[in-house]
Amino acid sequence: MPKQERRPEDWTAQERLNALIESSGLSDGELGAWCRGQGLHTHHLERWRREIIEGPGRGKGSQSTLRGLREENRSLKKELRRKEKALAETAALLVLKKKAAAIWGEPEDD
Repeated sequence: MPKQERRPEDWTAQERLNALIESSGLSDGELGAWCRGQGLHTHHLERWRREIIEGPGRGKGSQSTLRGLREENRSLKKELRRKEKALAETAALLVLKKKAAAIWGEPEDD
């Protein structure tokens, strides 16, 4: 059974870092040969290097995305509080209804 090659996107962060370290001192010709042996292209290494330098979540638009997510989180929490209050009120009304029925009996239809 032939060994199934993994895509560069499936590499773990540790494997990516090791690949960058191994390939750091190679000339262009050596780098091409090394990449072919690993099943990579040089653009993968460049992208991984850029991701490490920029850090996670530091791409373009991440601030606006983060701001939007915070606003959505705030509105969802507000809605959840409102629904929890409504649920508590309904539960209290049901308890009172049961107590009233136990004290005075069920109401009769006219």
